[in-house]
Amino acid sequence: MEGADYDGSMKRPPRIATAVTLLCALAQAACAQTPPAAARSAAPDGTTVSALDAELFYQLLLGELNARGAEPSAGYSLVLDAARRTNDPELYQRAVEIAFQSRSGDAALQAARAWAQAHPSSRDANRFVLQILLALNRVAESVEPLKRDIALANAPERNAALAAVPRYYARVSDKKLAASVVEQALADALAQPATAAAAWTTIGRLRLAADDTAGALEAARRGQAAAPQAEGPALLGLELMEPRLPQAESLVRTYLQGQPLPELRLGYARALLDAHRYSEASEQIRRVTTDKPEIAEAWLIQGTLQLQDSQLPAAETSLKRYIALAQAQRTGEERSRGLAQAYLALAQVAEKRKDFAQANAWLDRIDNAQDLVSAQSRRASLLAQQGRLEEGRKLLRALPGRTPAEARMKLMAEVQLLRDNKQYKPAYDLLMQAAAKDPSNAELLYDQAMLAEKLGNLPEMEKLLRQVIAIKPDFHHAYNALGYSLADRNIRLPESKQLIQKALEYAPGDPFISDSLAWVEFRMGNRAEALRILEAAYTNRPDAEIAAHLGEVLWSMGQRDRAQAIWKEGLLLNAENETLLETLKRFRVRP
Repeated sequence: MEGADYDGSMKRPPRIATAVTLLCALAQAACAQTPPAAARSAAPDGTTVSALDAELFYQLLLGELNARGAEPSAGYSLVLDAARRTNDPELYQRAVEIAFQSRSGDAALQAARAWAQAHPSSRDANRFVLQILLALNRVAESVEPLKRDIALANAPERNAALAAVPRYYARVSDKKLAASVVEQALADALAQPATAAAAWTTIGRLRLAADDTAGALEAARRGQAAAPQAEGPALLGLELMEPRLPQAESLVRTYLQGQPLPELRLGYARALLDAHRYSEASEQIRRVTTDKPEIAEAWLIQGTLQLQDSQLPAAETSLKRYIALAQAQRTGEERSRGLAQAYLALAQVAEKRKDFAQANAWLDRIDNAQDLVSAQSRRASLLAQQGRLEEGRKLLRALPGRTPAEARMKLMAEVQLLRDNKQYKPAYDLLMQAAAKDPSNAELLYDQAMLAEKLGNLPEMEKLLRQVIAIKPDFHHAYNALGYSLADRNIRLPESKQLIQKALEYAPGDPFISDSLAWVEFRMGNRAEALRILEAAYTNRPDAEIAAHLGEVLWSMGQRDRAQAIWKEGLLLNAENETLLETLKRFRVRP
């Protein structure tokens, strides 16, 4: 029989097979694990009897099928009921997961609270309650769950639990409320000598997130008063260090007078470097290499500073020591970037000695030029953030450009630095010069077109995008960019739709191009079709920009509560997305 196994039994549909497999595994686990009192009983012969009888098995199977099918709310109800009947923590957690999958925060909270009530000593259950409340932005209600989370942590883990609190509240919109709630919840921890420093550090971090610098500094001061050798208050002081807050540095220096972590001294040295206090930074780095010579990064910084002071033999020794230590470490992005920087510095040492062959030999050891570009781009970005953009540009221009590929990476790194700092005109000029030398380079022309858009020169953008399409007819980004630009300006909508559909021919199912298609449908008045496309795109790729468009379509259809929920999700994905922020501003909404 077609569709049957060899022995004639019918094959199950995949979804049912998955659910049956899951429940069979659950049944086996139920027999193997130590049972909750409410879920299991002892047989007369002393063996353990699982509460997973035929009725419960069928209920869970039905619940899983509904959860994976068209009625997740029914599945949720069945699994939560089973959890309450058996008192099984795994079933409570599964009910929470089903609610999450169906994007029902209130249902997830209900299940988590039921779990916490049934298992009041379960830190996992309580943590779910806390995190769901924060995800729903019900910050004021999180006092008791946070207090319980700290209380339920084992004494040796309590300071670590306190240190994790700022991460829980990182995405809360009202930072001042978050700081107030956390301080209220940590009252007991503040009163205990063993946890006071960690609690004050946590409060300080929440105050800092709320832009209360003075309050953060006061919290760090009180934390250090409670435990002078605690790392937390000193680390917070390190983050607060700036010329206008000399008290913050004094906290760090007080900590360093004891027996500090060499890693924290290294952090202090970095802060001194950022403040251009090179001699003081050199002294701190010297202490680190003396106290803990196995810290590779300290040798790299020391070598770089010695090179800057033209101490060439000392710089060479330090840099080679770094390379020896780094090569013994596990491979990774940080190690790769550090080695690239060390090789570049040693090349500079050789260059200063006029040993150009050796300089090239060191540069040849940089396996991937992207490592070097990435490292220097990062430093250039930090300089730009300190108002030293031109220094950042010089740093990037000093990169080697021995091959066309390396020269291209240098160029694009500088363009990206300028674009990130909204210096669109200089970035555009750089690309224009490069494109003049390589007029058939579609990628360069495309990037130039995107900058022309930033400059408001839309005719130039369109001209460049059409050049891209002529050079590379399968460049789907160009079709999409041009089509979306027309749709966003609400002009030439039939042509816009044709361009976006062409892009989808080259990249079928791309969620961002689908977002563009939905946007032109919306502009043409086809709101139902726009909604259908956007929901599929957002399911495929949750993204802040897609959320902005989906929310706007929902808003226009009168579904304002759902629109605000989607916008809130978008902010959790990327709180700095320009399209989403502009949409919220235009509708005067604060989700």
